[in-house]
Amino acid sequence: MEKSKYIGCAGQIYGVEEHRLIGGKGDGMRLFEVRNGLGLEFTVSADRCADISRLSFKGDNMGYFAACGYVGPQYYEREGLGFLKSFTGGFLTTCGLTAVGAPCVDEDEELPLHGTIANTPADKIWWGMDDRNITIQAIVNEGSLFGRKLQLERKFECSRIENKITLSDTVTNLGSNVSPLMLLYHVNIGYPLLSEKAVLSIPSKTVKARNAHAAKDIDTWNVILPPTEGFEEQCYYHTFEKEGFARIYNPDIRKGIEITFDPTTLDYFTEWKMMGEKDYVLGLEPGNCHPEGRDKMRAEGKLKFLAPDESKTFTMKFHFQEE
Repeated sequence: MEKSKYIGCAGQIYGVEEHRLIGGKGDGMRLFEVRNGLGLEFTVSADRCADISRLSFKGDNMGYFAACGYVGPQYYEREGLGFLKSFTGGFLTTCGLTAVGAPCVDEDEELPLHGTIANTPADKIWWGMDDRNITIQAIVNEGSLFGRKLQLERKFECSRIENKITLSDTVTNLGSNVSPLMLLYHVNIGYPLLSEKAVLSIPSKTVKARNAHAAKDIDTWNVILPPTEGFEEQCYYHTFEKEGFARIYNPDIRKGIEITFDPTTLDYFTEWKMMGEKDYVLGLEPGNCHPEGRDKMRAEGKLKFLAPDESKTFTMKFHFQEE
């Protein structure tokens, strides 16, 4: 008998529900709760670049949630490291669109940590569904009078046939001047997927430590530690040839995630290893830049640009597995 004969409302099994938060710094934030009917559930935060705040797979949490929790964009502080006060982390935080990484001054422009797009609400967001996919689309604008005018068109396609999410972003320069384009996908893995039992696989061509502190442990860049008091974050930069790929699997819960992307468009990959107590997270971060700041990218001659009316598309896939 067809499954549809057992239910009168699809929302019993799968679909999208729209909610608003009440109370605290997240008061009023718009959330889209997605379920694919196969055990994959995630939350798209409309007021934070349509990023993914929560994600679970068959009852187990996959992402990281920072101590600040949900924070509305009105509380964002761009000065210094103020970004960290509203960095929910979540499963996905988008960094960019004209600055990524350390705060800096580039061509007389003061740039905040990881740019401003993660704290920008979507101007439009909508969803649809067919027999194969649940789709959420959003438009997020980053522009100003006398300044740059970039537009991010985002699409999530969540399969109803397998536990997979495809993210496609198109960035367009709507302005009249050439603009820098920096983009980094801060994919954050948290407990219980992340623990000392987790196995990390990144079959990269090269691995480089960000600094001397990370270099001390470069031989164990793929070893996940238990929560460690006083741990100082470590970053490793990976490069790929044909396909960008990262996988983390935890035999304790018998679940894992595979991340795939095109290294011709997302030609940088940062592994952010933060094994601290209460701040326990692993970042798996494809991007078109490294996180040292725009001034460093420009000095290295590796900064990307968008011409007026030019668009660039970036795609990434998440495959959730149970064994």
